[in-house]
Amino acid sequence: MEKITSFTIDHIRLQPGVYVSRKDHVGAEVITTFDLRMTSPNEEPVMNTAEVHTIEHLAATYLRNDPKYQDKVVYFGPMGCRTGFYLLLAGDYESKDIVPLMIALFEFIRDFKGEVPGASPRDCGNYLDMNLGMANWLADRYLNQVLYNIDESRLVYPS
Repeated sequence: MEKITSFTIDHIRLQPGVYVSRKDHVGAEVITTFDLRMTSPNEEPVMNTAEVHTIEHLAATYLRNDPKYQDKVVYFGPMGCRTGFYLLLAGDYESKDIVPLMIALFEFIRDFKGEVPGASPRDCGNYLDMNLGMANWLADRYLNQVLYNIDESRLVYPS
């Protein structure tokens, strides 16, 4: 069996950033998959499930309410390795195109206080596995270490 594309990326050289993982064609539409890498693979500790789950709830809520992108969001969810998230958008995008959206999203997560949307037994199958404080901290770290001063080295996969 051939390796899938995401397993061909050099995870030893990969650093936190915003990358186009792939582009798929579904009918006449292009679906762009973004790799929102928040930690350095195989170098830093991975995120725990509670903060990953919290970021997922907050990000999905924010993105599906964003006036410009709400109708383009196909999916937002965690990577199995817990080093980041995937964002799928309908449309043909480059990484730089969504940096302003990612800054707004992670500022929302950094600053969020109160009840996490959907964190109730009726709305979520594992509603107790949440850590808002750590989600706030990780969002702040991603903003300051990556998004606020992002350059080409964090927008294009290393070759």
